[in-house]
Amino acid sequence: MDLSVQRATRGPICLFAVAITAIGISTALSASAYGNVISTGSVLQSATSAIAQQTSAHVVFVAHASSSSTTEKIVADVGLTGGVETLSEGKADLAIRVTPSYAYVHGSSSGLTTLFGLTAAQAKKLGKSWESWKQGTKQYSNLKADLTLSSVTALLPKAKGTTLSTEVTDGSTLYVLTWKSAATSSIPKLSHTLTFSAMGASLPIEETETSSTGVKVETELSRWDEDVNVLVPPVASTVASSKITG
Repeated sequence: MDLSVQRATRGPICLFAVAITAIGISTALSASAYGNVISTGSVLQSATSAIAQQTSAHVVFVAHASSSSTTEKIVADVGLTGGVETLSEGKADLAIRVTPSYAYVHGSSSGLTTLFGLTAAQAKKLGKSWESWKQGTKQYSNLKADLTLSSVTALLPKAKGTTLSTEVTDGSTLYVLTWKSAATSSIPKLSHTLTFSAMGASLPIEETETSSTGVKVETELSRWDEDVNVLVPPVASTVASSKITG
């Protein structure tokens, strides 16, 4: 199963809504929380502001290909300065933890190789320990970007080329943004749908990405502003990355 499109587009998670399964009814745009003029730009501006006022979010990310029954799933709690994440694909699993000082990765042998990119020799060397990176290293910065609220903001598109519409589901109005991403040398053409509540805080609810190769990525966001508890692995169970990858 090739989920490379998912890994290439989820941030440096990202991230970051379950496929929109409710049947919506198109309606005329209303003023709601956005004032008298509703536009793609105003919705994105309100969403950016709303996200900036949050301290955390719960993210569930699922990727699957039409050619395979295998599914990759990510569950994360992202905060302002760190977070926690678990990944699984078949029997492969991985756990990531980020604090203001360190980032840690732990997983099964197949998880370390297929989900994180270690060689078989490196995974064997790490064993059941946690590989660690200190704040200031490139890998730490990448993992922190993945496990903080910046990964949620990264879901928002540019206003240009994005279409705004509304749906009514169970009596609630939703704002829906749709856009396409052109193919690159490493990523196929993508179609995106991002949904927001039209009432109250303009926070994203769900995003769906579909590639021209048949991979579908669904991301759901919820439980905003809840405490994110990052448990630091015991020192005796951690190994500096320099001792694993050189």
